[in-house]
Amino acid sequence: MSGKRDYYEVLGVAKGADKDEIKKAYRKLAMQYHPDRNPGDKSAEDKFKEAAEAYEVLSDDDKRARYDRFGHAGMGNGGGGGQYGQFDMNDIFSRFSDIFGGGAGSGSPFESFFSGGGRGRTRQTGQRGSDLRIKVALTMEEIFNGVEKRIKLNRHVGCETCSGKGSDAADGYQTCTTCNGSGEVRRTAGGGFFQQIVVSACPTCQGEGRTISKPCKACAGEGRVEQAGVVEVNFPAGVAEGMQITMRGRGNAGKRGGPPGDLQILIEEIEHPDFERDGDNVLHELWLNFADAALGTSVEVPTLSGKTRFKINPGTQSGKIFRLKGKGFPVVNGYGRGDQLIQVNVWVPKDLSREEKATMEKLRESKNFQPNPSGSDRGFFQRIKDIFSGRED
Repeated sequence: MSGKRDYYEVLGVAKGADKDEIKKAYRKLAMQYHPDRNPGDKSAEDKFKEAAEAYEVLSDDDKRARYDRFGHAGMGNGGGGGQYGQFDMNDIFSRFSDIFGGGAGSGSPFESFFSGGGRGRTRQTGQRGSDLRIKVALTMEEIFNGVEKRIKLNRHVGCETCSGKGSDAADGYQTCTTCNGSGEVRRTAGGGFFQQIVVSACPTCQGEGRTISKPCKACAGEGRVEQAGVVEVNFPAGVAEGMQITMRGRGNAGKRGGPPGDLQILIEEIEHPDFERDGDNVLHELWLNFADAALGTSVEVPTLSGKTRFKINPGTQSGKIFRLKGKGFPVVNGYGRGDQLIQVNVWVPKDLSREEKATMEKLRESKNFQPNPSGSDRGFFQRIKDIFSGRED
């Protein structure tokens, strides 16, 4: 559906690979396709980002379990990641610094390579925007067919006046006096032989290395403004209550050019007057009058794809379950559909006329009106079990 390659294929590992194998495979690919080793090579850069996206999912137990079950559709709108196309390389390094030997100052060969020969912690640009979380209610018909919705929401977007920089003046910035432009502060922790240097982002400039002396009047120096807008979201067929779609980079814009947050959309299902949902199956109750159940008839029933007609055999008992194959929900990011299960309920009239009572009194003692359950008249749970084992009558 998304056109993305399988994440296991990207990293070159088996689906049963453990975390150490996944980590080792990603480290190897990151070294191979790193932009410093492939300057100007767009293909290598894309593979570098693709590997980072795959590692982000497969190294996280919850995301990996969701991916194994639903594939890319289970991870978000069209795939599990995609944020690296909108973030710079430094964001990838900061997320997965443990892959390359730890944080700044560790002195590992991986850090030396990825930080450009011991330059230390890369100074960040701006602050990451916050994530937005919303709920969207879908009807069963929308879930059955899949739907694209235009959702209105307020969020922070980059300021057009200063192009998201926080100042529209050439001399609108000054070097941070707290960190002297390094974007980080160092302090000594411990004592005696156990002293260590702790490096953290500068609290004054939040790691940017500079402060704004002439803030943009439109955004007060934040580089972003709040704005009402519309986002288009594609909900694939078969999604379910509680599933979450994540749209990378569609949350609040970051301050002063920082990367945007994500838009997280929680799915809710609107109750349907005719159907209930059980996994990928659709449940429907069909009420028959006593005569139709006894004599048999042809009935029209609703399905999520339109009405259909099927035959009720004479002597159909209340509780009988019919199955309409393939009339259920599509399997998310997979093959096939669930079924529609129709349970027959025989309506017993509450009020009878004098003539109707007289007729029923004549039938009361009839042999054919005496309960006589046979072996085929199984209990409810056994009938459900038989439906899915292929034993139906």
